[in-house]
This record gives sequence, C-alpha cells and structure tokens, in this order.
Amino acid sequence: MTATERSAEVLAAATSAFAESGYAATKTDDIARRAGVSQPYVIRLFGTKQQLFLAVLDQVCERIEEIFRAGATMAEPDASPKDRLDALGQHFGEHFLTDHDLPRVFLQGIAAASEPAIGANIREHYGQLYDLAKELTGATIYEVRRFFATGMLLIDLTAMGFTDVTADCPPWAAEILTNLSEEGI
Repeated sequence: MTATERSAEVLAAATSAFAESGYAATKTDDIARRAGVSQPYVIRLFGTKQQLFLAVLDQVCERIEEIFRAGATMAEPDASPKDRLDALGQHFGEHFLTDHDLPRVFLQGIAAASEPAIGANIREHYGQLYDLAKELTGATIYEVRRFFATGMLLIDLTAMGFTDVTADCPPWAAEILTNLSEEGI
C-alpha cells in the first residue's frame, strides 16, 4: 500500500473515531488500531492528534464544498435563487447527511471550537461555505441564513439518529421531520 493510500485509511479511521467519541475523548491509539497501523505511524503521518483532527475536519468541509458545487449544477441555468438553494439542499441531504460520520465530525469541530486552532479552522470553513452558497445561488443573506439554519437542524437530527419518521422517533423529532418534509426539504 502506498503512503497516500495508508494516509487515506488513517483519515477514514480517524473520521469514524472522532465522529463516535469527539475530539477530546478520541485516542490516537484507537485510530491506529482501526487503521491497522501503529500509533507512532499515525503521529509520523499527521504530527499530533490536533493536526489529525484538523485534517479530518478539512476533509469533511471540502466534501460539503464539493456537494454544494455539484448541487449547483443540478439547478436549471435560469433557476431562481430559492430553486438553486433547494438544489444545493437536496444534494446535501443525499450525499452528506446519508454518511452519519460526516455530520457528527462537523458538529465535533464546532464543539471543539474553544481550542484555538480548531476554532479558527471551523470558523474559516463555515464562512467559506456560507460565502460559497451565496455565490452559487445568488440568494439573499436571509435566504442563505435560513438555508444554513435548516441545514444545521438536519445535521443535528442526523447526528441524533433521526432521519425518518419511525415508530421509535420521539414526537418532537417526528413533528420537525414531518414539517420539513411538507416544505419539500
């Protein structure tokens, strides 16, 4: 296996571990075990646990950017800003929210924002994603803010395991999911 392939395996293992346990509780030993490598090898590849977490967070945010860009191509050339946002949102739901580790890592990045390097990273990414959504859709500040608010609500629900109205879904989550569905989200 090449160093690039091994690095990708470590990033995948780290994504899973950070999604499950968060930044503070995740140990590089656990990541190494999941990736089938030694803990010193993980450190040799990424330096510190924080640098590894930042690499994972970069990868997650780059994935959101890719999804937004692909979603923008789904809208008709003369589509309204609302229709363009809807296309981004649909693509986001189909390609980001369906991978439960990605939303959880994104939330872990926000939760660990009190760490200076992590806070700077997640704020930078969040701002870039916000600006990208405005650029790709031509939507107003209000429309983009509402899009992000709904997206964060969906990330929260997904992280808690509520993606569909089911028998074990609590009434409050079922109500929110039903309402979102009625709005075409």
